[in-house]
Amino acid sequence: MKAVLCESYGPPENLVVREIESLTPGKGEVVIEVKASGLNFPDTLIIEGKYQFQPDMPFSPGGEVAGVVKVLGEGVTHLKIGDRVMAGTGWGGFAEEVVGKATNVFPLPEGISFEQAASTMMTFGTSYHALVNRAELKAGETLLVLGAAGGVGTAAIQIGKALGAKVIAAASTDEKLQYCKTIGADLTINYSEEDLKAKAKELTTGHGVDVVYDPIGDRFTEPALRAMAWKGRYLVVGFAAGDIPKIPLNLPLLKGCSIVGVFWGGFFRNEPQVNSDNFKTIVKWLAEGKVQAQIHKKYSLDEVASAMNELTNKKVKGKIIFEP
Repeated sequence: MKAVLCESYGPPENLVVREIESLTPGKGEVVIEVKASGLNFPDTLIIEGKYQFQPDMPFSPGGEVAGVVKVLGEGVTHLKIGDRVMAGTGWGGFAEEVVGKATNVFPLPEGISFEQAASTMMTFGTSYHALVNRAELKAGETLLVLGAAGGVGTAAIQIGKALGAKVIAAASTDEKLQYCKTIGADLTINYSEEDLKAKAKELTTGHGVDVVYDPIGDRFTEPALRAMAWKGRYLVVGFAAGDIPKIPLNLPLLKGCSIVGVFWGGFFRNEPQVNSDNFKTIVKWLAEGKVQAQIHKKYSLDEVASAMNELTNKKVKGKIIFEP
């Protein structure tokens, strides 16, 4: 079977596409014939050895897939061969086959396409976990989403609206912000041109934002934290903008707010039942059309370097999909 392989750490141009042997599942695992896989920012980090965990070499990046169950491992009873499924795998998804833990493989209703499902696992899984499990976002609260036009950002906008929040989308261009409004954002901030703290305060008539969803970090974190309301929750999701920021700890003290870590990869491994419950809601919302993954473009596996560079150059609105 064909797979994109990382054989040495480096840029996307170092990745190779090779024919390798078909996979065999271990206990509690399944082999999935991949129909579509989603590209996420962690995929650009894992190939450079910069992510929170690193698989053994050689490995294929790709943490979310949709496809058909091909082989069942020992002890797997809730799935059968031929089932349409979606799965979070951590890595291995940029291939024609992938092995997944059965606890993170979910049946896919007929009304949901493989492309939609493959755009959902990591982005909606992360954003739902962040907003529901970690922030406990409530109807009527204000949510500020940084990096709002990206994969997790577009998911956070839609989940925030589904939960009844007022959503402020913050991004780097007016074009991206207009796109965010088409998927539900109520208000916008262009943080390339506007003062993030001042504008967030203005849009909330001085109250501040109740929850900040931050997948970008760097120079945007401190002004967003300064724009928080009393007892707000600041969600640390990632650092796509570059540097990991250093936080003045007097700010959460003065605001009585919480800084909360969000690591979906650790969550679905440590709390598989809660993650499963989350996805029952996400799949239901997808089937109802309440939320929808935003697909930017589709690529073949041979185009992996071009796709990754498009993502890192911040040209993507929504998600890039690979179709093996």
